Amino acid sequence: MDFRECEYMVEIAKENNITKAAKNLFISQSALNQQLLKLEKELGTQLFVRSRTDWHPTEAGEAYLQGARKALLIKQDTYKKIYNITHSGKSELKIGLTTNRGIRMFTQIYPALHDKYSELRISPQEMSVTNLQQELKVGNIDLGFVTLREDQRTTDDYLTIGSEEMCVLVPKKHPLCDRYSFRGSELPIINLRDLQYEPFVVLSHASTTRQITDDIFRNAGFEPTILMETNSTASLPTLVEASLCCAIVPRYYADEKNPKIGCFVLPNHPTWDLCITYRKGAYLTDAAKDFIAMVRAYWAEHLAPVQTN
Repeated sequence: MDFRECEYMVEIAKENNITKAAKNLFISQSALNQQLLKLEKELGTQLFVRSRTDWHPTEAGEAYLQGARKALLIKQDTYKKIYNITHSGKSELKIGLTTNRGIRMFTQIYPALHDKYSELRISPQEMSVTNLQQELKVGNIDLGFVTLREDQRTTDDYLTIGSEEMCVLVPKKHPLCDRYSFRGSELPIINLRDLQYEPFVVLSHASTTRQITDDIFRNAGFEPTILMETNSTASLPTLVEASLCCAIVPRYYADEKNPKIGCFVLPNHPTWDLCITYRKGAYLTDAAKDFIAMVRAYWAEHLAPVQTN
């Protein structure tokens, strides 16, 4: 298989449109179409069903694309090995990061990583966990920092950095907060059913957090009244602070020192994991391994321990 042809066909399939694919590849549409026709003639079959608005692969096209993607990933890993040995040529580390905390972490790690690998192009990309997993699968990123539960993992490789507890945030003005003491390092335990008539702010259904909070409410035996949905975890404490609603957040976002918010944990202490993920069997460069080590060191300082009481 010709690598250039592989890249062309994968791009057409990605865009479902030859015009957009040609633009992305910086070639003319007619030149790309000629490459496709040449390949189809060689294979003796049509690879794409054409229409003005939608190009989608035929059964034979799907078979070709499966092999093409594998070939491109092998090429990618081979080049990484060579660059890692020789420290020459164009080398890049593409990192997928969760929103909010992923970017905050990266800004702390980047200076040391850049100092050690000054010739390396480091490309951070912020995205949801679901999108990150898809981008990793097709080789568009090398590593991903993700937060998720065991059952939300794909077949890729995952290195667990640590576990984090889910917390309940309640406006401090709420009468319920008067029953609890918020002194000491451990947060008080709350029965979620005590808040079943209160409004909650939640994350969108696309987030891994939402799947976990939905299960928490289900286990508590009620469906919450939802004030609003948001795509930003960092927005949840802000709405609770304004006494508009309650929320369930990862402990990282629970500001225990905020005098306007009461922070609680749940009796069964639900958790999720902070992980580094990469394509199963993918080659890890020295820079990638150092990034992982830096992530471990960062969260060793910033991750609160899970309560067990």
